[in-house]
Amino acid sequence: MDGRGGGAEQHPAPATIRITSPTGRWILLTTVLGSSMALLDSTVVNVALPGIGRDLDADLTALQWTVNAYMVTLAGLILLGGALGDRFGRRRIFVLGVVWFAGASLLCGLAPTPGVLVAARALQGIGGALLTPGSLALIQASFHPDDRGRAVGLWSGFGGIGAAVGPFVGGWLVDGPGWRWVFLLNVPLALLCVPVAVRHVPESGDSRAHGRFDVLGAGLGALALALVTYALIEARQQSPAVVAAAVAGLAAAVAFGYVERRRPDPMMPLGIFSSRQFTAVNLVTLCVYAAFGGFFFLAVLQLQVVVGYSALAAGTALLPTTVLMLLLSARSGELADRIGPRLPLTVGPLLCAAGMLLMLRAGPGASYAADVLPALLVLGLGMVTLVAPLTATVLGSVDTARAGLASGINNAAARAAGLLAVAALPLLAGMGEEAYRQPGAFDAAFARAMVWCAAVLVLGAAVAFATVRRPGPGCRRPECRTHGAVTAPPLEGERGS
Repeated sequence: MDGRGGGAEQHPAPATIRITSPTGRWILLTTVLGSSMALLDSTVVNVALPGIGRDLDADLTALQWTVNAYMVTLAGLILLGGALGDRFGRRRIFVLGVVWFAGASLLCGLAPTPGVLVAARALQGIGGALLTPGSLALIQASFHPDDRGRAVGLWSGFGGIGAAVGPFVGGWLVDGPGWRWVFLLNVPLALLCVPVAVRHVPESGDSRAHGRFDVLGAGLGALALALVTYALIEARQQSPAVVAAAVAGLAAAVAFGYVERRRPDPMMPLGIFSSRQFTAVNLVTLCVYAAFGGFFFLAVLQLQVVVGYSALAAGTALLPTTVLMLLLSARSGELADRIGPRLPLTVGPLLCAAGMLLMLRAGPGASYAADVLPALLVLGLGMVTLVAPLTATVLGSVDTARAGLASGINNAAARAAGLLAVAALPLLAGMGEEAYRQPGAFDAAFARAMVWCAAVLVLGAAVAFATVRRPGPGCRRPECRTHGAVTAPPLEGERGS
């Protein structure tokens, strides 16, 4: 690669840029803007769900699909998105992802019906799968090795701040100009991000990338997730179509495993699961992020439907969890380095379970200071305790050369767990399609859902206690030390090419 941007200016070659240089600052601005688009959407859409339901006359099933249509394509294609960047140029795929994401966001903001909104959200997830791995890959491929750690820290820190302000901004938009602006906000962000990326960010790729893309594997993975999600969400109907979708989803999952085992260059090499530690920590990930996905989907509805908060108040109410993550996640990682990951990965889920059970106090007439805030503080401390050690254990459980792949698989697993929880939890809790319009019924179902979430977290703690061990010496350490997102663990890419 010649390192040229879209304009006439000659840029330094990749992996030589210093963080204090003008180009370095432009790269940070571009990647923060791009990743913040996806982070904002992952946190603000939940706040907008009651408003979407009222405006589009959508039932609970449509609201579940509003969240999950995005997650299906994002979780199913995020590994392929990273591979496309390595092959065709990280800046090119990143810019394509930003443009795609903004176009789909515009469709979301203009959607006249729930069906159109769900379809646009699925398209939005494709854009997210292209831009999310690309933002970190651009930093790792561009900055001088001496500056790379600081650059990643700034990127993850600013991204975490974006995740923190997301619910606040989302609530303000929903209560003010309306929920459509939650999506339309991405358009001006993209209009700022794309020209800066084209002009100031050098192109980079991976000369080792070769062979065919595993499009079949990615398609089968996304299809399996979509069909199983459909079966869980639509199970209330008890129709033959639901049974057929469940069977077809399981068949697609089996076919995915077969294809990945037989391909010479699979998207997800199944041999990586020969590491017992890697398999175990991904089981913990599935438990933890299933509970988180279900909690953050239902908690915002509980605060608005039952407690009576406005969208702004509900979004702001959840800020303590993200603020604690931003302030303490790096220190939690340092502590886990000293004492090993087994204790944090056991205690963290138990604290989160306790926080979710404390949310049972958030009923009609609940006081924020006495009933809601204590639950969120305990939950936030649990998240702080477990997220950084989880990432470190994933990276330390495989060869250093496969650490980026291991992180991508773990990130995709977390997102898949969240979308399956959003699909299954209302069914398990006995929520009807009109439950979010009936405060009493929703409150009772929310209480049952929190018990389910707590039980899954206790299972995760048990798996961690029984299986997780300290990684060996010389293993890869996380570069994302500060983390504020609550929907998935931090994504670690390959170190500079």
